[in-house]
Amino acid sequence: MRSAGALREASHLLPPRSDAAAHPTRWLMRGGRPPSRWLMRRRWDVRVHGGEHVPGRGPVVLAGNHVGYLDGPLVAAFAPRPLHVLTKTEMFAGGLGRFLAAAGQMPLDRFTVDPRAVRTSLRVLRDGGAVGIFPEGVRGDGSLDRFHRGAAYLALVTDAPVVPFLVVGTREPGGHTDSLPARGARIDLSFGEPLDLGRVDWPRTRELVAACSTTLRRRMLDHQTDALAHLGRTLPGPLPAGELEPEPGGGVTEHSR
Repeated sequence: MRSAGALREASHLLPPRSDAAAHPTRWLMRGGRPPSRWLMRRRWDVRVHGGEHVPGRGPVVLAGNHVGYLDGPLVAAFAPRPLHVLTKTEMFAGGLGRFLAAAGQMPLDRFTVDPRAVRTSLRVLRDGGAVGIFPEGVRGDGSLDRFHRGAAYLALVTDAPVVPFLVVGTREPGGHTDSLPARGARIDLSFGEPLDLGRVDWPRTRELVAACSTTLRRRMLDHQTDALAHLGRTLPGPLPAGELEPEPGGGVTEHSR
């Protein structure tokens, strides 16, 4: 009987292979999360709900809506376990880029097929880690009108459950794309029940991934509706005119094709 380590190494050889991908650094991610939470809570009233829905071990994909600049740092700091978040490659410049890399976050080119981002994500999941992703691909009103296939694809390849999450409060109504909420503002991060899409071996068709993405979107919308009602919150609405980022395309809704 092969050990867990041997099984992980064998999984890296499956297509698409991830044996040559380096696991993102974890030193700052592990030590930096407690002070990051402390700093954020010094400025905002951050509340986390449903953390028990995130499996304590094994591969997991966390997929959530995207409304503001603070979403990625928030979920990376407050997720119940260390999380490697797929972050647009434009953020990986200068000092911020060095910090994001040290914190274990993964660059993603949203406008082309990005094999490095895929293989790095698979490396994390096949090693039993957690990956965070925003299927909308851009900041917006957070209503999931745009929805891309990456989260479902990663789950189908690795058999990782997908935990939906809702972020609300990181951008105030009418706020600009890079704005931050006012000091003392309430920010809610709510995790929902996991969705198990099951593992599908190679080859995985585009149609199958699209169908599973549609199933995931429905689950995320259900969680969003329930969580907003429970929390007594509303989404911030659209970004100001002219601030919506270019749409990467390749999704499963009319707005993301």
